[in-house]
Amino acid sequence: MARRRWQEDQENHERWLVSYADFITLLFAFFVVMYAVSSVNEGKYRVLSESLTAIFPQASRRIEPIEVGGPGVVSGSSPIEIEALPAIPSSAQTLGISFPSAATQEHSAMTSLKAITEEVRITLQPLIDEDLVRLRQGQEWLEVEINDRVLFTSGSAKLEAEAVPVLKKLAKILRRFPNPIQVEGFTDNVPISTAVFPSNWELSSARAASVVHLFDRFGVSPARMAAIGYGQYRPVADNSTPEGRRRNRRVALVILGRPLSRRTLEAQGSPASGVQAKK
Repeated sequence: MARRRWQEDQENHERWLVSYADFITLLFAFFVVMYAVSSVNEGKYRVLSESLTAIFPQASRRIEPIEVGGPGVVSGSSPIEIEALPAIPSSAQTLGISFPSAATQEHSAMTSLKAITEEVRITLQPLIDEDLVRLRQGQEWLEVEINDRVLFTSGSAKLEAEAVPVLKKLAKILRRFPNPIQVEGFTDNVPISTAVFPSNWELSSARAASVVHLFDRFGVSPARMAAIGYGQYRPVADNSTPEGRRRNRRVALVILGRPLSRRTLEAQGSPASGVQAKK
């Protein structure tokens, strides 16, 4: 049997072409990327510069172009002049909405306080003559003090039928103005202990809340009102006499010229602090 001759494979001398083709491809991609990086879109650059100038108006209006890849890449050696853009209007300005400033709102509330005082005085004059309603006025508040005989029976927080027309007249005046209202309940020092009212705290608070609920029904904004119960601890008369106790059983409406803390009101001579204000 003849022996089979082993034929050697001839060496391929053109294998370098594969590596060379890969190298050329990478080199081409490299120059494409470099060209893309070095080419500046002047239109987009101007938009960006104008936006930054509008946001930071104090910055210099003369902006030098950014050079990528050395000098001479950006066409034109002179710097780009950026015109200052007008301030971008807010959404409220765009829609034509104007909001009153805090000073304007305060001035409006103080002005309306004078109108409220005159209207309340005229409306409740018969009760003022009978000493069932008292008006006290400070620089930034008006207090309408209503004796409990007009509003409640003894030991009760349910409004009497005769009280509804009086409070309705007050509500018609107050609902037309923006002033904050504090409804404050007070009692005498005679102890009370029932299943509904364990003490005078609960009774005075419930009476104030009853007036607030009625005002709400008659159209006064609940966001403007607060119900406060002081119990027996803010007397305006001596509790040792029947007349003094009658004076101390009351509900007071404090109409404010502006939102003030209780401490500020007391410092200015608020009626609730027991300080007599000018009539």
